[in-house]
Amino acid sequence: MPRRSPRALRATAPDRQSDRQSDSRKSTLLISACPGPPVCAAVHTYLFVDGLDVVARSDSRTAGLDPRQLLRPGGPLYPADTPRSVPVATGEPPESEPDRLTIEVRLRGETVIWSDLMYAGRDDTTVEEVRFDLEQYLGEIERAYAALKDHP
Repeated sequence: MPRRSPRALRATAPDRQSDRQSDSRKSTLLISACPGPPVCAAVHTYLFVDGLDVVARSDSRTAGLDPRQLLRPGGPLYPADTPRSVPVATGEPPESEPDRLTIEVRLRGETVIWSDLMYAGRDDTTVEEVRFDLEQYLGEIERAYAALKDHP
């Protein structure tokens, strides 16, 4: 069997560079809350991923759920190894049940993954999944929850 050159072997090896690039493309989460009356009818959460309002871009007829529900310690936005569906927004019921915006949240290593998304990204392509660095993600949830305590 002929021996292959090191250059040929490197050319057929898995591309670790593209793996590193996909790991470095993590999104940033920013959470804000509407104060409720008199500004709005109710208190609701804004979820910004890379500066884009996920709720408004997914369905402009919906509003984020109460931040005390979403952000409480151990609450629905806290990631776990087992994927789970998390309602993050609801719409006004026209006649029967309200529409709900639901995402899947899971943890893989040091990465939090949101999937089952369908919103327009900056370049108008559909965003179906985003990944966050665990430390930034948990820090933002904790920061936003602490801000709620400061403003009852």
